[in-house]
Amino acid sequence: GLFGVPELNCPEGFQEAQDKALQESEQLVQKACSTPPGPETVMIFDQLSDSLCRVADLADFVKVAHPDFAFREAAEEACRNIGTVVEKLNTNVELCQSLRRLLADETLMSSLDPETRRVAELFMFDFEISGIHLDEEKRKKAVDLNVRILDLCNEFLIGTHIPNKIDKHVLPEHIRYNFTAEGNYLQVAGLHADCPDDLVREAAYKIFLHSNTQQLARLEELLASRNSLAQLVGYDTFAHRALQGTMAKNPETVRQFLEKLSEQLSKRTQKDFQMMTKMKMKLNPHNSMLMPWDHPYYSGVLRAERYNIDPGLYCPFFSLGACMEGLNSLFSQLLGISLYAEETKRGEIWSEDVRKLAVVHETEGLLGYIYCDFFQRPDKPHQDCHFTVRGGRLKENGEYQLPVVVLMLSLPNSARGAPTLLSPGMMENLFHEMGHAMHSMLGRTRYQHVTGTRCPTDFAEVPSILMEYFANDYRVVNQFARHYKTGQPLPKNMVSRLCESKKVCAAADMQLQVFYAVLDQIYHGKHPLKKSTTEILKETQEKVYGLPYVPNTAWQLRFSHLVGYGAKYYSYLMSRAVASMVWKQCFAQNPFDRAMGERYRREMLAHGGGKEPMLMVQGMLQKSPSVEDFVDALVSDLDHDFETFIMDS
Repeated sequence: GLFGVPELNCPEGFQEAQDKALQESEQLVQKACSTPPGPETVMIFDQLSDSLCRVADLADFVKVAHPDFAFREAAEEACRNIGTVVEKLNTNVELCQSLRRLLADETLMSSLDPETRRVAELFMFDFEISGIHLDEEKRKKAVDLNVRILDLCNEFLIGTHIPNKIDKHVLPEHIRYNFTAEGNYLQVAGLHADCPDDLVREAAYKIFLHSNTQQLARLEELLASRNSLAQLVGYDTFAHRALQGTMAKNPETVRQFLEKLSEQLSKRTQKDFQMMTKMKMKLNPHNSMLMPWDHPYYSGVLRAERYNIDPGLYCPFFSLGACMEGLNSLFSQLLGISLYAEETKRGEIWSEDVRKLAVVHETEGLLGYIYCDFFQRPDKPHQDCHFTVRGGRLKENGEYQLPVVVLMLSLPNSARGAPTLLSPGMMENLFHEMGHAMHSMLGRTRYQHVTGTRCPTDFAEVPSILMEYFANDYRVVNQFARHYKTGQPLPKNMVSRLCESKKVCAAADMQLQVFYAVLDQIYHGKHPLKKSTTEILKETQEKVYGLPYVPNTAWQLRFSHLVGYGAKYYSYLMSRAVASMVWKQCFAQNPFDRAMGERYRREMLAHGGGKEPMLMVQGMLQKSPSVEDFVDALVSDLDHDFETFIMDS
């Protein structure tokens, strides 16, 4: 069966696994309600969470990645059913009372260790945001809103990817071949951001981002429903609810962070836009006004012109085997951990090119498993991500339930006999996703509810972004980057050029991220919104980003992150700020420093979500960073390295 789960040797097995989990959960609910308050209460709640997550998490992965439609469909159904059960449990008054009795007993609470106390509070928080404290009618309304929000999220997500069609005669003949033809129509399925023809990018932008009445209605209903739910359970706005327990803690801090960052970036962003405008004038003298569809393209042109970083020059040095060796060597030096390929049993994997890695510590032994689903295949989503399939926890019998994760990438399939070669971007993504995997392996918490990456969103990206700093450091790259034919190491100046090229137009790129984050905060802020979502987009784009809004477009309808990162899109920037500070303070001098690696594990990775994120950051940096520190860390990363600049000049 999939992942070694015996029931999952066929799609129907999901029903069986689900029934088993629901039966187990019913017994645990009864047990929780009849057990006197104490540490055992938290253990039972965690077992309950584990029995449902073991099916839901696995199904979450299978529904997007399994090549067999029947498996995907069965997994989708299981996700829906378990989601409904979770919503019901979150409004089960008797179950909540059993936890409330524990939380109300101060003597008992003070006798618990900090992790158990935090987990008890997190479970209580789940009850509260589902409206447990409301009367029955309002509680039912909260459940209905949650279910409706789930459906709207799925519908909106599908809508963000649907191509737009246009009568082919609308477009000049010489650019039609760029789009897929369907009878008299052309399908526009993306922004064609890398296309050198300005007209193609302009057409793609205006057609792909053209407003759509149904999708607009979905977004408006989604934002309004999220707001209603937040207010129903006692929050001012959805953002206040979503930011509870995060590093930022509240929307005010996020606003301050984004405003200060925007202020610090503004001069640099203007400079970047001027450089892009000059480049556009040079290549296209008839039309030199910089438009939103120009930014990704011309920043790429500037990068390539200034630093000659054609991926083709780098790929031969980054074979997949060499990159995996590099990761293995880095983890071994920093953390005493090795990765070993392991044989899989029949039916355990969903595609024959999936590899299973055992993660082994030099003294602690086996820590868990990583399934590597690295290659493209039909129907597989083109996104790089990390899935928790099973969370780690201390079982009742004293054994540790080993974590299981999947790393999903979209690497090209290699030609026969040749190794898979990665572009620098793919190599960096591999390191990024491995950062998540290590967090999952080393966040060995007693409770599954806070294991590994089950922590606040604005902290969850820190370990993965930190790995990007390692991937961009010559001392690390030099350990593994070898030409697959000649064995020649990657020259140092090529690595320096690559790192410096990333700083070209980086201020404008970051400003774009700030714009998305601000937009997300406004959408999830005070309701009713002062204007339509499109008018808010136009106003925010011109104020925060600086490139003109294009009439009749509605970029927000393609903003898929509004689903998974509602009110939390800023997280990526804040995580990057923390990762930057950790890198500069702890690893920049010596990226292989074992003592620092151990401190990193002890202070940041080991707790999963079982400790307040800011306390973990304080433990690592040995100081409490301010919003200004975050902003400075991000802005100082944009400065060019003087040595490389001189060498290249």
